[in-house]
Amino acid sequence: MTIHRPGLPTDLPDPDLLWTRWALAAVVQATTEAEDDGVHRTGVWIDDEGLHLDDCGCTWWTFSRVGEGRYVLFGEDESSGCKWYEPPVDMLAGGPDWLPYEELRDRLAGNELGCVYWYEDGAWGRAPYPEDLDDDGLDCGMSRFVFRAETLLLLADHVAYDRPAAELLMAAAEGHRLTPELLAAHVVAEDRGDPDLPAMVRALRRTGLDREAEAGQLQA
Repeated sequence: MTIHRPGLPTDLPDPDLLWTRWALAAVVQATTEAEDDGVHRTGVWIDDEGLHLDDCGCTWWTFSRVGEGRYVLFGEDESSGCKWYEPPVDMLAGGPDWLPYEELRDRLAGNELGCVYWYEDGAWGRAPYPEDLDDDGLDCGMSRFVFRAETLLLLADHVAYDRPAAELLMAAAEGHRLTPELLAAHVVAEDRGDPDLPAMVRALRRTGLDREAEAGQLQA
């Protein structure tokens, strides 16, 4: 499988799968220091808005759940030609009424948006593009989560380059069985010291990758 340039809605996997891979990366990278850094955060993380990716350089992305069965993915990569195309591409054309239009329009006004994809009624969608548009950045931005093998590589720094451990954590996340115990047993800090388990657990609770813990909280 490849991601087309420009991207097509069919390039994106089921949103639950995209969420799982991205969320796992956010959990293993979580630190209290990054939480406290607020607007200056980099890397991969989760907050009330959803999942984020930002390298403070050429790419940033946000992936949000917007009600039952609805998701929105937006961001940019330096490879995107949408915002430079003339006449301007209307990246919101055909979008459903539940999109976060205020933020998206603010991003457009600041020339900060490369593409917008949305999911509802069981399918991904996006605005129509001109036939000669060469790229919208989806490939460079999202391949790390579209392809399972690339997500496993993202985990390498946090499991001491142990591929079996990365596979174990991925399988647990995919089965919604990721627990604090598994994180404590297999995740290391980037300096190979002890991981920030409290921060990882806070991120885990936001992701929904541990349904048993969620069920226990509901019963409490």
